[in-house]
Amino acid sequence: MSFVARFALWSDEQRDAAQRVARLIEEQNLEVVRISFPDQHGLLRGKTLMAADVGDALANGCTITSSLFAKDTANRTVFPLWTPGGGFGIKEFEGAGDVLMLPDPSTFRILPWSQGTGWLLADVYLADGRPVPFATRQLYRAALARLATAGYDYIAGLEVEFHVFKSETTRMAPEDSGQPGRPPQVSILTLGYQYLSELRADQLEPVLEILRRDIVKLGLRLRSVECEYGPSQCEFTFHAASGLEAADTMVLFRSAVKQVCRRHGLHATFMCRPHLPNVMSSGWHLHQSLTDRKTGANAFMPERQGEALSAAGRHFLGGLLRHARAAAVFTTPTLNGYKRYRPHSLAPDRAIWGQDNRGVMIRVIGGQGDGATRLENRVGEPAANPYLYMASQVLAGLDGMAHRLDPGPSADAPYDTKAELLPRSLAEAAAALRQDAFFREALGAEFIDYLLTIKDAEVARFQAEVTDWEQREYFEMF
Repeated sequence: MSFVARFALWSDEQRDAAQRVARLIEEQNLEVVRISFPDQHGLLRGKTLMAADVGDALANGCTITSSLFAKDTANRTVFPLWTPGGGFGIKEFEGAGDVLMLPDPSTFRILPWSQGTGWLLADVYLADGRPVPFATRQLYRAALARLATAGYDYIAGLEVEFHVFKSETTRMAPEDSGQPGRPPQVSILTLGYQYLSELRADQLEPVLEILRRDIVKLGLRLRSVECEYGPSQCEFTFHAASGLEAADTMVLFRSAVKQVCRRHGLHATFMCRPHLPNVMSSGWHLHQSLTDRKTGANAFMPERQGEALSAAGRHFLGGLLRHARAAAVFTTPTLNGYKRYRPHSLAPDRAIWGQDNRGVMIRVIGGQGDGATRLENRVGEPAANPYLYMASQVLAGLDGMAHRLDPGPSADAPYDTKAELLPRSLAEAAAALRQDAFFREALGAEFIDYLLTIKDAEVARFQAEVTDWEQREYFEMF
């Protein structure tokens, strides 16, 4: 029996999709198919298979080294792979042993920018059919299953800011390599500070057209393309989607934008605040709501005029606020992302909500009779792992509904309202998660300890570096 059949890993829809994949590979004369999985950072890692070998990979998976789960953002290994259990307490991870990438046939795409190339997103399993406990797509799927048991489906819309620069030097000399290597030297495409300006949008149009066309050809449900506030900054928004689709869209979108830009002499970055003069921070605003599985109705839409949300919506919101500090590692997982949390900056600095207010953490949009009533979480950075970002929202919201948490009154003065402050650094966020019993139970102690080990390693590397600020501050003075 195949690996899929032996462990009953596919739905009827996935079995039908696998047949369509085989047919499309033949009809489109594809030469290769990229099979990749989203790692702990939400980045895609995988292999490229010859088209003739994809059928076997769909049935039995494709081996890949487990050491990929041991990497921090600099691709440094932070777990002792050569010890018993590989530092994870998992026999299969010893000595960088293999795990299996099993392609999800429902995710199949043909890449418009790479001739004769298909793409499949994969889940990662151990040889005995168990999901790898650190595989974030499976963790998010488990959170969605808990939500479905409660009678709801999760709907998410993406509003993603990022920068596109012109690459000036590739910096490919051997001395430029490293962990990490030197970043590219870039120049800006627009002067910025003309938010939603028609002139700036037209100036960016030649680049945005390239991205827009390939994103649409990829089958991602693009809604709008916008010129953002800062130099060389733009924003893409996507139509709302349910469950895994929204997170899969974000992963493929980021990867696609970076690949397409590179092929055109450009550098795209989803880093929150690049270290460049006059730059503006980028955020990822996550629009979210629930639908009732029995009726299909928006569960956040209030029944009475004058109310911002239904009771379910208010309790879900209460959960997001209650767990905001501990969830910061999921919504803002990089050291750089915390440079964005500052008052009077269209970014939040404390755990509050407001009705159609862009200074709060959670902006409530809609009302009675509005089927698009939703919560816009403005706390996330565009580098966040979408599976962890969304899983944290689902789980925190469910906890709010279970305990009927009250979010309190709307904050009309977001930077003056007394409320719990968001973490000021990744180290502070990691400490909040470490002390939080809720996420340790909801996502499992094994995963929380794993993720914190990686984040602690990143913080330690940063603290060991001598920064430009320190050199300027002390080198001449003392």
